[in-house]
This record gives sequence, C-alpha cells and structure tokens, in this order.
Amino acid sequence: MIAIGAAVAVVAAAAVTGVVVLKDDDEQPAAKGGDPKPASSAPAAPSPSQGQSAAPDDNPRDGEAVKPVIDGWKVVVNGKRHNAFDVPADWTVRSPTMSTGFESEDGKPLVTMSGNAVYKDGECAKNDHRAGAGTKGAQGAKSEGSAAEIESLNWVFAAFDQKKTGRFDTTKAKPFKSDHGITGYTASATVTGVKKTDKCVTDGKAFAVTYKDTSGDLATWILYAGTGFDGELPDDTIKKIMSSLRPLQSS
Repeated sequence: MIAIGAAVAVVAAAAVTGVVVLKDDDEQPAAKGGDPKPASSAPAAPSPSQGQSAAPDDNPRDGEAVKPVIDGWKVVVNGKRHNAFDVPADWTVRSPTMSTGFESEDGKPLVTMSGNAVYKDGECAKNDHRAGAGTKGAQGAKSEGSAAEIESLNWVFAAFDQKKTGRFDTTKAKPFKSDHGITGYTASATVTGVKKTDKCVTDGKAFAVTYKDTSGDLATWILYAGTGFDGELPDDTIKKIMSSLRPLQSS
C-alpha cells in the first residue's frame, strides 16, 4: 500500500461512492496475475495538498484558458501529468490539483488519480457518482501495455467489487492514438455479476491509456463507469472522450 496521509471516507463498491481526497497519486501498478488486487507500490513521499475546490469549466492554467476540442464539452486539465481531455457538459470537473481515488474497507488507499471529472455526481446517493476519469503516474511499469492492463483491472476492482463477488474480465493491451496527439497503449476491464446489496451497487467497466508525457514520464489515464442501469455511460461517449486526449506542454 502507498504510505501517504489521507482524509478519507469508506468506499462502497457501488455507484463509485465516497471520493477519497489524497495528497499524491504516484503509486505504481500492482503485479499482474491471479485475482484482482489493489495497486501496490513502494512508499510515496507525501506532497502538500493543493486545493479541493471545483474548477471553472475551462480550467485556467497559469492564466491561460485551455479550450475544448469538442464543441460544447468541458476541458479537464492535468498539469502534473501533462495532458488534457474533454468531457460532456453534464459532467462535474474537479480542480486540476485535486487527487481522488478509492480506499479499502480498512481505510487503506487502493488507487488514486488527479486532474479528474465525474459523471452524474450525487445521482444515486450523496457523495457518489456514476463514472469518473483522470490520470495517475505509471513510473516503474514494465511497459505501456502492461500498465494499461493492470490499471484497468485495479480500478474496476477498487470502484465496483472489492469483495470479488462478480466475474472480472480484461482485454489485451493494444496500440492507441487519440485524434489530438496522445499515443500509447490501451486496455479495458469489466466486472459483471456483482452482488447487489443496495440500489447503488452496480457492475462496472474501466478503460486505461498509458503513454509517455511531454517530460518523458509514463502516465496512465483512466475512465471507470458503472454498468447495467438506465443512464449508464455509453461506450460511444467513452470513445469520444478518449479521442480528445492530448498533450499539455509544461508552462
């Protein structure tokens, strides 16, 4: 587990309940193979939290507004991971410096990301959402493909089925190129047949893209979403979001 301080709330494997606010998102991928396991890493050095307020739609960065490449959508910026992507207008964009993720029932952080946005925030219950997307570090990964495979499984496990009541399936990583300059590898994972303990518990899916950022460091972009309910995030929308991924130059 990553050894960093956190202000956290217990996360149910449900409608992505209980956003966890952390100080860093530099944990490395877990080892591949066997049952799904939470992400693991060497201890990460904590860094000061840099704010948790919601960001404006265009995410100003050092006085400059980063504009969407899809008309009518919002921009999500991650200066730390040097990328940007667009989400539909009904998503909630969080502060670019805010890190979020999921913890285990005993309060240990499992996965974290920064530069994120969420879908249908608070629809099923307070402090939950139906999908989310953001980026995390991937330094130490064996390869871009391996990191994408591992992280997609990590996130679908952490967000939807930590008790492993359902069936997990993963895809083999394949080359990825967005419409706006991000290249790397992508993979996805699903969990089906999750034991439904309340109305907010759902099956889930996760998509990951691992790439080299403009500093030459590995990073992984993730989108996770609940499935099997009215209003779930369609795959066509997910592909459109992924197509908007683009490099963000350091200022």
